[in-house]
Amino acid sequence: MIKAIVTDIEGTTTSLSFVKNILFPYARDHLAEFVSSHQIQAELQQIIAEVVKEVGRELTLDEVIEQLIEWSDQDKKITPLKSVQGLLWEDGYRRGAFVRHLYPDVLPNLHQWHAKNIALYVYSSGSVYAQKLLFGHTVEGDVTSLFSGYFDTRIGAKRDLQAYVRIAEQLQCVPEQLLFLSDIKEELDPAKAAGFKTVWICRDSVLNPNAEHVQVASFDEIVLSCEA
Repeated sequence: MIKAIVTDIEGTTTSLSFVKNILFPYARDHLAEFVSSHQIQAELQQIIAEVVKEVGRELTLDEVIEQLIEWSDQDKKITPLKSVQGLLWEDGYRRGAFVRHLYPDVLPNLHQWHAKNIALYVYSSGSVYAQKLLFGHTVEGDVTSLFSGYFDTRIGAKRDLQAYVRIAEQLQCVPEQLLFLSDIKEELDPAKAAGFKTVWICRDSVLNPNAEHVQVASFDEIVLSCEA
């Protein structure tokens, strides 16, 4: 029996194009000015310290900004980059620059699972802060009340088996009671190896009945997969 569902975000609950074409460019375009103007704030001080630690040497503020931009251009899944992106996206949401898209099948099923007392969690390479912003500013409004918790790269990389072991430990569930949803096989593989049930969200591709993970075209099909 599934006691909790852990879901990815991009390509699973929301389109990759929103992230690629709206969020990332916004963060890239505003990063230098934002870090410069907010550098004395505690959150930015922590991010700057994390960049210095990651690089392994002292850096000027300009060098910190250059490093963050370089990681952004390389789409690195590095905690300080994800943290500053989260702050930048908060700024964008507050300014009304964008609201977050959700696939139409997502919210009805989240509500249904929540009503059945299945705990819902998010696991994304984006920071927990960014995840809360995302689900707090959707086209459907603030839906953060549906979620019991969030995980990011601080728990471990999404392609690392130990990350899923840690998630199960934190949720105090045996892995077989947990269902992980993602559109990326390389994330589903370690989750399955850790004992999780897995569902591969394939929104824009032909389903393969012989795939290593149960494949569905939308959240509407997940209930059947969970019962199987």
